[in-house]
Amino acid sequence: MTELRRILLVEDNPNDIELTLEALSEYHLANEVVVTRDGAEALDYLFRRGPHAARPDGLPVVVLLDLKMPKVDGVEVLRQLKSDPRLQAIPVVMLTSSREEPDLRRCYALGCNAYVVKPVDFEQFVASIKKLGCFWAIVNEPPPGRHPEAPGAAAGATLA
Repeated sequence: MTELRRILLVEDNPNDIELTLEALSEYHLANEVVVTRDGAEALDYLFRRGPHAARPDGLPVVVLLDLKMPKVDGVEVLRQLKSDPRLQAIPVVMLTSSREEPDLRRCYALGCNAYVVKPVDFEQFVASIKKLGCFWAIVNEPPPGRHPEAPGAAAGATLA
């Protein structure tokens, strides 16, 4: 049986957090969904510093990243994540309300793997999250030999 893997949700809107967690839990898509509520906290989690210095080993199978957040915005989180060799292989899905072309261009130029505009309708939002979770946590195969903390380490390592 394939081990279920962690998803990092970076979102500041409590309603969107609740809806996303509800949608993901309906399909039992992850052992754990880690929620960070701003970009600074997300970076602390990813780089294992500050309050997340002692977090368990392992990288998320995907990062669902809001664009417009307090402290550090999603673009800067994406830039730092994709510029670090230990983290750059983590798929990042921008999950945002922005349909602005400059945002789309900037995120793709920085290496996001998908850009999803949050539907306003509740049922469409839940359906979108279920599809995202199913694809990234179950269907998508991570790069071969990806180790939780370092590229090129032994295949088969747990991606918690």
